[in-house]
Amino acid sequence: MAESSSSGLTFKLHPLVIVNISDHYSRVKSQMHPPITNTPTPPPNNSAEGAVEAAAASSSSSSSTASASSPRVFGCVIGVQRGRTVEIFNSFELLYDPETHSLDRAFLEKKQELYKKVFPHFYILGWYSTGTDAQESDMNIHKALMDINESPVYVLLNPLINAAQKDLPITIYESEMHVIDGIPQLIFVSSSYTIETVEAERISVDHVAHLKPSDGGSAATQLAAHLTGIHSAIKMLNSRIRVLHHYLLAMQKGDIPCENSLLRQVSSLLRRLPAIESGKFQDDFLMEYNDTLLITYLAVLTNCSSTTNELVDKFNTAYDRHSRRGGRTAYF
Repeated sequence: MAESSSSGLTFKLHPLVIVNISDHYSRVKSQMHPPITNTPTPPPNNSAEGAVEAAAASSSSSSSTASASSPRVFGCVIGVQRGRTVEIFNSFELLYDPETHSLDRAFLEKKQELYKKVFPHFYILGWYSTGTDAQESDMNIHKALMDINESPVYVLLNPLINAAQKDLPITIYESEMHVIDGIPQLIFVSSSYTIETVEAERISVDHVAHLKPSDGGSAATQLAAHLTGIHSAIKMLNSRIRVLHHYLLAMQKGDIPCENSLLRQVSSLLRRLPAIESGKFQDDFLMEYNDTLLITYLAVLTNCSSTTNELVDKFNTAYDRHSRRGGRTAYF
């Protein structure tokens, strides 16, 4: 692989692209290796049996964690190109087949059509992936996108954390034709880039930066700690409900004698659980939904009023010039 590109293009990368790729990788990794939760059952009479099951579950969890590998994610980057300047604004995910090393073209064309309706000035500039370095199979995907963009860009995010690294773990590659051993081959060459931000992105990045510990230690951020607490609470609630569910099933089958006092307690507890089909939920949901529609409607009215004012100002300016020439007065 060549050291650097000789195309002379200037690349500007927006933080939204980095956030999207990182979020895509985090979601896929969590879905591939979810936390293993054992199905809780009523406590057995023999405590040794429970200890054996807990030890087996712990061993299974440790082995599955050790064998977990980092997944790769794929997607397209979109933006604009003005002359020799390429500005990457946004990205979207793609479906990838690891066996054939190919992308789902129908899904790609559908996403491209949808993005064209929202961002008519954005074009597909290339694609992105995750990994420590570009692989040989990546060239197949790169060539497959050349019918959309004759010179696509390859954005690679390294998900491995290196505390000693000061630069962003992002590398932008271009493709160039080089003659190797007398055979012309298309290879990846790295290109330099700069980070370009708009006001909304600067506010978001500043908000995320405040969540990071100032001491630079390995402690979890405030956001991670908050999400971890919520996850633990939901996990505990789920385990308790499963215990009740298995207990009621055993009681229904006749394995456990029926106790009306316990059934009344279970019924009282289940009534406290939030139910989506409750009337209060529907009222709160409709109220919030109507408020959102009202805010959207007011925003549209404000936008229309602003556009009308601009039109009136332009009309008055043009008509005022005409009146000075023809001696007529303006109406507005």
